[in-house]
Amino acid sequence: MPRESWSNQVSRVVANTETLLSLLAEHDALGTFFVLGWVADRHPDLVRRIASLGHEVASHSWWHQRVHTLDQAAFREEARRSKGTLEDLVGEPVIGFRAPSFSIVPGFEWAFDVLAAEGYRYDSSVFPIRRPGYGYPGAPLGHHRLTTGSGPLIELPMATYRLGPVVLPAAGGGYLRQLPAAPIPSHPPPGRSTSRAGHVLHPSVGDRRRPAARIRVGPLTRHGTIAESRERTLPRLRKLCAGSVPRCEHGSDAQAT
Repeated sequence: MPRESWSNQVSRVVANTETLLSLLAEHDALGTFFVLGWVADRHPDLVRRIASLGHEVASHSWWHQRVHTLDQAAFREEARRSKGTLEDLVGEPVIGFRAPSFSIVPGFEWAFDVLAAEGYRYDSSVFPIRRPGYGYPGAPLGHHRLTTGSGPLIELPMATYRLGPVVLPAAGGGYLRQLPAAPIPSHPPPGRSTSRAGHVLHPSVGDRRRPAARIRVGPLTRHGTIAESRERTLPRLRKLCAGSVPRCEHGSDAQAT
């Protein structure tokens, strides 16, 4: 959808985010909310409320443009502009960044240097899987330190599930909605391992309305967006927060949805 039309669409990001905030509050769970600068600019009170409840506010860029579609100057502007806007709203440093669609991929490592130079202390954009569209095969599965020309940067990769030699994705609202059971086990069976470095959900996970039904998209995108299993997502998230995993690690990409 062209960005020029975003402001003309009905926004449900505030109500949907409030649903997640209430769920987290039920279980005294804190999370990191990666917020688009565009959303923060239009819903400043929402960003302040997230911070006032003790959650971390981090950057998700300004326009939600994939890193591999940008040059370094354009990416720097995205990272700098969103960081500045969020810091003005919450009154404290914004140190975390998540690239749209996990789009820091092999060949675009210069993005880490840009982030460190702009004052970010950690990134959570790498998905150490092999997948069309995104993925960084071979990347470490756990937290690790990156050395850049502008200083150190901590990488918190997306959660994965190792089954023998195969590394499977275990992060994202889509997986939580569509898989038969919650894909984040508390205690993986012998021979399997799980990285919980980053679990991610969008505010729309609790939205039972289906805007994608009115937008022309491909069948895979349509299924991933309006899957009938959406109604199961919040109960599953509530179960996770209640103790199915040692802690509820929640990253919420507050996008223009």
